[in-house]
Amino acid sequence: MKILAIDTSTAVMGVALLDEKKIYAEMTTNLRKNHSIRLMPTVAQLFDEVKWSPNEIDLVAVAKGPGSYTGVRIGVTTAKTFAWAQNIPIVGVSTLETMAYQQHSFPGVISPLIDARRGQAYVGLYQQRNDSWSNLEYDRIILLSDWLQILKKREEQVLFVGDDVCLHQTQIDEFLGEYATYSSSPFNLPRPSVIGWLAYQQYLTGTVDNTFDFAPAYLQLAEAEVKWLEKQKLTKG
Repeated sequence: MKILAIDTSTAVMGVALLDEKKIYAEMTTNLRKNHSIRLMPTVAQLFDEVKWSPNEIDLVAVAKGPGSYTGVRIGVTTAKTFAWAQNIPIVGVSTLETMAYQQHSFPGVISPLIDARRGQAYVGLYQQRNDSWSNLEYDRIILLSDWLQILKKREEQVLFVGDDVCLHQTQIDEFLGEYATYSSSPFNLPRPSVIGWLAYQQYLTGTVDNTFDFAPAYLQLAEAEVKWLEKQKLTKG
């Protein structure tokens, strides 16, 4: 099964071509540049290099967020358009789960983290246990202090994963002390090939998304939406 995997949900832009046995091509950048301009040329470049054509793809995998609102929309829209045009299934994968899975051999629990500003973070909690990959705490946006309290009650080793962890390491250490462990930088970025692999595992269980209904996992309203709702309340009040 040939898979196209796409991720533009954070500052990272990633594209991979793979099947169930091998990664044929993968490109990842972490440049905070305009994904909308660079994504399709990257896809075309990888197709050209491995000598695949779009009509050979059997499955589209895409990071569905959380992360950058604009970034998530770019990746999801591109993936949906490709899946619709080729009449093939699409599977969305959590950006947080992707980050965590790259460290799935860690014996404790794994907390991927993306900064969400104003003291908040996008987080989830994952663990590999007895050959079973589990989501212990659902992906959410939460005050980091509240999240650290939840983790502290578990009284077990926590591996923090993500480029944004360094922004909060002092606070994490204050709450968790010796329970906190940190991923090294090569493993902090979500890899598109891992998104493709996780999507393939979901596909094998019969879990695919509806191309037309599939929507990003923003986990919160955009700032413009919040302001609009507040304005509506004032108008009605």
